[in-house]
Amino acid sequence: MKGCFRRAGCLVIIIALAALWYWYARVEQPAASIKNAPTAAGTTGASNTGWEPITTADAEHGRAAVEALARRSGPVFANLTPGEAASYIFLVVAKNLPPSARNAQAAIMGDRLYVHSEVDLKDFGGASQLGTLGMLLGSRDSVLLGGTIQMLKPGLAEFTVQELKLGRLQVPQALIPRLITQMKRGKKVAGISQNGLPMVMPSYISDVRIANGKITLYKSVQ
Repeated sequence: MKGCFRRAGCLVIIIALAALWYWYARVEQPAASIKNAPTAAGTTGASNTGWEPITTADAEHGRAAVEALARRSGPVFANLTPGEAASYIFLVVAKNLPPSARNAQAAIMGDRLYVHSEVDLKDFGGASQLGTLGMLLGSRDSVLLGGTIQMLKPGLAEFTVQELKLGRLQVPQALIPRLITQMKRGKKVAGISQNGLPMVMPSYISDVRIANGKITLYKSVQ
């Protein structure tokens, strides 16, 4: 009798794994289609200007726009495209793109900034950090980060990751802080949430808002 239950239990596990594989391989959208998706899971709103590459040139454009706010006679706000904003954030002020990231792109959907790239999963602690989900991923796959930007105090903001997708797997909310912790580099910054990436911003930036396909930075006006 025990052998029967044991065999039955194994059969249930095999069926469950087969069903999960079928969902992963046949039902879910191919990873490449994410670039053309008008929305992403968990987002609200329909604003989307499309995917833009993250480049050093756009990072410099973003830096110039932000530094222009420092001038007394300069503008009181600066609008950045998704590519400029993400390039400035991840290449200049946060520097938290995984070391192995390739073909990084950015888009704005609703009130969130999304970053998509190809990475080695070892940058997130490897498949062991994902438990059984890690069995469905290769050593290198795509990653999608989606979140908002919060100003914490003058000179410090964070990119708060509210959505994370590895390959075609939506990472459960409970796992996001663990994987983001693996992704962080350098010394721990006080006041940053577990699922937040620190952004050292100029002290004259008072607010950051995401809307209508762009990111707007506001300077303090005294």
